[in-house]
Amino acid sequence: MNVNSQPQKLYWDSSYEIALQLIETYPDVDLDSVGVDQLYRWVVELPNFADDISLVNEGILQAILQEWYEEANAR
Repeated sequence: MNVNSQPQKLYWDSSYEIALQLIETYPDVDLDSVGVDQLYRWVVELPNFADDISLVNEGILQAILQEWYEEANAR
């Protein structure tokens, strides 16, 4: 077991890691019904999210949603 097993801090440019955390947190969500406002709230509410919330834009949220969709469908 890794001694440094603290959760990795998440930043807006960590779209893949954010997507993995969202999959764990919201395993049964219908991704087709997730809007950018809801996605934004879910990301900033993640316990290890550490970035400045004002740095987000729609492109970042779309990238996170795309990663989430791709990873969820690969499982």
